[in-house]
Amino acid sequence: MADDSGQDKTEDPTGKRLGDSRKKGQIARSKELNVFVTLIVSSTLFIFTGHHIVDVLQYTLTEQLRLSREEIFDPMTPVINFRKAFYNAFTILAPFMLVLLIADLLTPILMGGWNFTLESIGLNFSKLNPLTGIKRIFGIQGSMELIKAIIKTLLVGFVTWNLYEIYYDDFMKLSLLPVDQAIYRTADIIVYCTLILSATFLLLVLIDVPYQLWHHQKQLKMTKQEVRDEAKDMEGNPEVKGKIRRMQMEAARRRMMEAVPSADVIVTNPAHFAVALKYDPNSNGAPILLAKGVDLIAAQIRNLAKASNITMVAAPSLSRALYYSTELNQEIPRGLFLAVAQVLAYVYQLRAASQNGWNKPVPPRDIKVPDDFRQ
Repeated sequence: MADDSGQDKTEDPTGKRLGDSRKKGQIARSKELNVFVTLIVSSTLFIFTGHHIVDVLQYTLTEQLRLSREEIFDPMTPVINFRKAFYNAFTILAPFMLVLLIADLLTPILMGGWNFTLESIGLNFSKLNPLTGIKRIFGIQGSMELIKAIIKTLLVGFVTWNLYEIYYDDFMKLSLLPVDQAIYRTADIIVYCTLILSATFLLLVLIDVPYQLWHHQKQLKMTKQEVRDEAKDMEGNPEVKGKIRRMQMEAARRRMMEAVPSADVIVTNPAHFAVALKYDPNSNGAPILLAKGVDLIAAQIRNLAKASNITMVAAPSLSRALYYSTELNQEIPRGLFLAVAQVLAYVYQLRAASQNGWNKPVPPRDIKVPDDFRQ
């Protein structure tokens, strides 16, 4: 077979290839998307909770620094104050961190979904190869990271400068405000500046997410030979499948031949077709086809019938109709009941004649087969 190592990877990854990569932890991910969601959520939370945070911090600082003479000399005072400060900090940070945790858990759903695997944390010596690292740095991925870093720097610098121009007068006027108002105004400016800076990362997200999806798809692309090899592995080697099929057919043929001695009659072509039928008068069912074959298999059925003293009736049209219309161990179709009944009546008459010494009956000559069953 020709060498396929030089083939281009032009084929889209198959479902199996995508599933295998997912098991290995290879999923399209965007760090910029995670950073953007985290910054936006935190900035939005600060807008709604900023004043409350300032109030709690202000209260905590003033209360901890306001000590009576007895508290100064009490060794338990630092412990009590630390406990209060810790509780106040917890009431501020716990809901904030909980919302951020939920946001971080839900962000992967936007791109690739959740994926838990232990293979990605295994030791991979190829990652320790310096040449691989250098190739990664100077490759497409490294170039893309450099471009993103440049865009990020320019964006943040440009937006920061404009925010400075916008809020310059507000910062200068803070010293003219009362302390409480100055603190709240400073918090508002910081929160809104943070939200605007976070929103600028949307441009990076719009660039990075499509790139990461394209790059992941490109990494998983396959050559035509890989697609054929995978299909062969999924479906099984044709040679092995053929051998198994032949073994199954041989086993089915043996079972079929073992059933021939129990037949009531063999309907023949007479040379090319042979069909073995069995009928139980005590059942409510129709006659059952035990065995069938053409040419060599038909000859084997006839030889077994002779060895087992089973009656053979030559009925070319009926034998072909039974062969093509009925599967092994199935009842004959309703349309052939009358024709088979003529054959079975002859068989029973022949048995009765042999047992009682009567003259043998004449085999049926004109067996009618419906046109729908003629082959």
